[in-house]
Amino acid sequence: MAVEPSDTQIHRYAIGEIMEIYREFKFDAAHSLPHLSSDHKCGNLHGHTFTVIVYLSGPAGKETGWVMDYGEIKSICEPVINQLDHSCLNDIPGLENPTSETIAVWLWNSIKPKIPGLSMVEVKETAATGCRYTG
Repeated sequence: MAVEPSDTQIHRYAIGEIMEIYREFKFDAAHSLPHLSSDHKCGNLHGHTFTVIVYLSGPAGKETGWVMDYGEIKSICEPVINQLDHSCLNDIPGLENPTSETIAVWLWNSIKPKIPGLSMVEVKETAATGCRYTG
């Protein structure tokens, strides 16, 4: 019969280990992609429910056992993402050509100064399409 490690043993082994954690957000916004040919459907104004996943990498803390409090991640990222929610992305400075790629870079640049452990920003326009940016 296998012996299961205790919670104390599991916690001890997690301390200092490099982990990757994430927090997911959603926002609704409209955009058009101005650099496309006139017959491309994405050149027209249209909307998405975007999914943003913010990834952090770092050691699990000695006291907490976690990389960062998910609530703290939310309090940092939500105001940034709320700037995009229910807006026309083309009207936001830096997003005049709001592809998933430019949205990911914009989010990275907005969040990275507040979360040094940021390792990746993922932006999904649909369940099947998106972009991952690692700075």
